Amino acid sequence: MPPGRILVIAGSDSSGGAGLEADQKVIAAHGCYAMTATTALTAQNTLGVHDIHHVPAEFLRKQIDAVVTDVGVDVVKTGMLASAGTIEAVAEVIREYKLKTVVIDPVMVATTGSPLLPNTSLSLLREKLVPLATVLTPNLPEARLLLADAGFGHLPMEKVSDLEGIARAVGSLGPKWVLIKGGHCPFNGEGMIAADERKREKVVDVLWGRDEKGGEVLRRVETPYWESKHTHGTGCSLASAIACNLAKRMDMPQAVEAACRYVEAGIKTAPGLGKGNGPLNHFHSTYTLPFAPGHFIEYLLERPDVAPVWKRYVTHPFVLAMGDGTLPLESFKGYLIQDYLYLTHYARASALAGYKAKKIEDIGAAATIVTHIFHEMELHINYCSGFGISKQDIESCEEKEACTAYTRYVLDIGNSEDWLALQVAMAPCLLGYGDIAKRLFSDPRSKRGGNVYWAWIKNYVEDDYLLALKTGSDLLERHAVLQSPARIDELASIFIHATKMEIAFWEMYSSH
Repeated sequence: MPPGRILVIAGSDSSGGAGLEADQKVIAAHGCYAMTATTALTAQNTLGVHDIHHVPAEFLRKQIDAVVTDVGVDVVKTGMLASAGTIEAVAEVIREYKLKTVVIDPVMVATTGSPLLPNTSLSLLREKLVPLATVLTPNLPEARLLLADAGFGHLPMEKVSDLEGIARAVGSLGPKWVLIKGGHCPFNGEGMIAADERKREKVVDVLWGRDEKGGEVLRRVETPYWESKHTHGTGCSLASAIACNLAKRMDMPQAVEAACRYVEAGIKTAPGLGKGNGPLNHFHSTYTLPFAPGHFIEYLLERPDVAPVWKRYVTHPFVLAMGDGTLPLESFKGYLIQDYLYLTHYARASALAGYKAKKIEDIGAAATIVTHIFHEMELHINYCSGFGISKQDIESCEEKEACTAYTRYVLDIGNSEDWLALQVAMAPCLLGYGDIAKRLFSDPRSKRGGNVYWAWIKNYVEDDYLLALKTGSDLLERHAVLQSPARIDELASIFIHATKMEIAFWEMYSSH
């Protein structure tokens, strides 16, 4: 499904914690698409609102028209409207465009206590806009102001059931649903307002509405009380989260409860910015990968903890000596034999990867890689035969300690961890040989004519190996993008250790 399209009609908060800036963060975190119509610009921070610049209603209308007639709107969410002209313009476009799902956060006062709506505009808000709300989300002080403006007398507020009474009264003003936010009146364990700060145990939000048959619906959303001054923009964030959940086709009780849990976590994990009432953490449940999709390998090789080890591997003296033809022949012979023995276990590990894979594409890729390994091992046999070393001679040789350590590490990862970890453990070999051959081919210092090793180097830029390299790389890219950042770090550690094992493999014969 395409992302839910959320039009936010609200004011801008220059500090980024509330208003349009907070709304857009919430909407992005929920995977929806944010559009904005700016009602006012504010000069504010976590300490207060210093000035407000109103956007003319005519220009606000142009912003809304531009969005609705092109992109389209699934849910409208309003915040700070700031003036009577703005309220009238918003009510007009909702009716004119028949916008069916409208979340109205009747912003009147900022968290810091600064007024954001003139008292003279309150009646207009109540009469023109509130009846158009799919859900109205006032906090307790805002609910009291709306009710007082409508002529309600003082309603008691001592226990949770009183909060339900206030929700019911606000519902009589015309919205389909009302969510009374109870953050201003924490309760004790018995459901009474906690006058003593030490007895504050929970916050209760009350949702009121009617079901399809007209029956009354009352829901309490209880949250453990959390002492924090970092609550700037909680109302904006909650309303935008509800808007996103409604765009995802949740029913109202589900949309509200999920939004309340989202804001609860945002307060608990707040970054602690500013000297006053700081902002929430809007991205607490969003995993941001440190690489763009399709670029995991590039990111991995450039990581600060990987890059130095990788450089030691692909520019090792053993490798450079192959390139310029100065590597002692006996060193190369010994390496060929050990690499053949290594590839036997590498094929086992690839077969194990096929066994551990869940999708036929990955099983097929593992089989393809085993076939490439078989071809590579035949090249070893051909080269060794040129040196008078038979296949029987190779297979009767004892593994060197470095070969045993490396291969058993890879197989142990395959047995003790998941499919992707095994692929990463095998990756330094696959990626490294391709990288080394490419480097040597492009290096003007490499010796081509008269270099006994040049034909060997060419094997790793031939189509067969490049196909194996692409198959293995595509596997890694396809699955790395599905991991969490913490898992990426774990995989990097496996890659680093396996690369160090590759270096140890060069070290077996580099001193000859």
